[in-house]
Amino acid sequence: MMQTVIMAGGMGTHLGRLTARLPKSLVNIHGRPFLEYQIDLLRKNGIRKVLLCIGHLGEQIKERFGTGRNLGVTIRYSEEGEDLLGTGGALKKAEPLLEERFLLLWGDSYLLLDYRKIWNAFLRAHRLGLMVVYKNSNERILSNVAVRDGRVALYDKWKTHPDMLYIDNGLSVWSKEILKMIQPGKPFDIERLFQQLSKKGEVAAYETAQRFYEIGSVSGLGELTRLLRDPRQTRES
Repeated sequence: MMQTVIMAGGMGTHLGRLTARLPKSLVNIHGRPFLEYQIDLLRKNGIRKVLLCIGHLGEQIKERFGTGRNLGVTIRYSEEGEDLLGTGGALKKAEPLLEERFLLLWGDSYLLLDYRKIWNAFLRAHRLGLMVVYKNSNERILSNVAVRDGRVALYDKWKTHPDMLYIDNGLSVWSKEILKMIQPGKPFDIERLFQQLSKKGEVAAYETAQRFYEIGSVSGLGELTRLLRDPRQTRES
């Protein structure tokens, strides 16, 4: 069974007052917290094991979701603690709870994808990781991924390059082995490791034509709110 790790420890600063006293994962959409939509989508894709990496106001998430039994999944938690560790440091702290292979999902992403198909593509790739990418050609935000011969040739969250026509779609699959490259207890951005691994040719690319939705911004939240009002949602075939 596939294990999915959701990075749900972000501060949610781009949502302003909405997240002043509420973790981003609990932002209300049509009477339900965003995280419930994420988990419901995972369950529909056959995923029953969820690990939440929590930080900012994370106790509210634990209180609301508990073991996940009411949602038909099993939820475990890795708490970042008072010292902010960044995405990489938080994932390293979760290492004892991770399976040998796992899906990694950003805590503000809502992705209408075939998760099993992506998992199987990772298994066939025989690389340390696989990243779902979307060809946005800098249309929405700056592209951060260059793709060549079925792999991520370059990933850079901080600096764009003319060869970058794709963007990280918010979902990836990884071997637990990559965590050996992260020092425990030290703040670290997992995107730095993605960058290093892409240069070594260790990240396969899974291209999708299905655009991503997110709540990391006020405009993104508004867009997803409109989408979830319409029951005619589609999935990638």
